[in-house]
Amino acid sequence: MLVLLPPSEGKAASGRGAPLKPESLSLPGLTPARETVLGELVELCSGDEEKAREVLGLSEGLRGEVAKNAELRTAGARPAGEIYTGVLYDALDLASLDAAAKRRAARALLVFSGLWGAVRVTDRIPSYRCSMGVKLPALGALGAYWRAPMAEVLPAAAGDGLVLDLRSAAYAAAWKPQGEVAGRTATVRVLHAPTRKVVSHFNKATKGRIVRSLLASGSAPAEPAELVEALRDLGYEVEAQAPPRAGKPWALDVLVAEIH
Repeated sequence: MLVLLPPSEGKAASGRGAPLKPESLSLPGLTPARETVLGELVELCSGDEEKAREVLGLSEGLRGEVAKNAELRTAGARPAGEIYTGVLYDALDLASLDAAAKRRAARALLVFSGLWGAVRVTDRIPSYRCSMGVKLPALGALGAYWRAPMAEVLPAAAGDGLVLDLRSAAYAAAWKPQGEVAGRTATVRVLHAPTRKVVSHFNKATKGRIVRSLLASGSAPAEPAELVEALRDLGYEVEAQAPPRAGKPWALDVLVAEIH
């Protein structure tokens, strides 16, 4: 099983670990593209601060993120699973999983990123600010920039098992499973059952809980229909829609009665 996650806007501090080694990150086929984006981002943030803030879409209160990006090559690095914070990652709570579940997380979780393309939760990275929606001056929109490198690397990473896609739209734009891989991919919406509406906060929290439940239980569904049964066994109310034709993903709705 491969689980595709969005990153978080907010991130923990880099800490005092050894600096980033781009060549040490998972999915080495993405290394040249990562080096290019990293170089462009560091150059942007080492120059005109106001321009960098505008390009990155940062408010006045986030001005300090520009200086942080300028120092990415020398900043300390920590496992990505410690860097990413926010609602989804709080609910997932990787640190409190038992050893077996942590090993499953290391194998299964892939976090998409405007800067790194995608990383495993065990990859050591510094704290940064660069969403997939950013348009770097020399590269353009990062969602479009990453499509070609991702198309080369991600099918092999997906292997021959289930792909559980929990990404937001901006990050889904960087790689869309195609063909046979798409047929064993499941996307998930979380709906407030009484209203049938998506509510951002509990959408993210429930997705974090879903991933935690799967990791903690040791469940290993091999295809979308098995995922539906696994989630129901774990106590989730799930409605599933099989794809209308081959080469399209399954669509799953998880219904939640309470917003929390």
